[in-house]
Amino acid sequence: MRVLHLTLKKKWFDMIASGEKLEEYREIKPYWDKRLNKQYDVIQFRNGYSKDAPKMTIELIEIRKGLGLTHLGAPMFDNVYVLRLGNILAAPYK
Repeated sequence: MRVLHLTLKKKWFDMIASGEKLEEYREIKPYWDKRLNKQYDVIQFRNGYSKDAPKMTIELIEIRKGLGLTHLGAPMFDNVYVLRLGNILAAPYK
């Protein structure tokens, strides 16, 4: 299984865990171009950088470029990478 590791702020982590947020966004920049130009099966989200930060694993449906929803964290009027999320495979845990 190919895993993409991403760190999130608590607000976005909690919204994804609750099922309210079904996509995550990343800027279209060389760093993300290189990182997201690969095939992944799942995303492991981490809430913060501490060694015991909560984590969860979610199915990754697709990665595409386009406009995201501003109330879910996407910038207004800018294309971004849209990571469409599927089922939660491992609920938040420490």
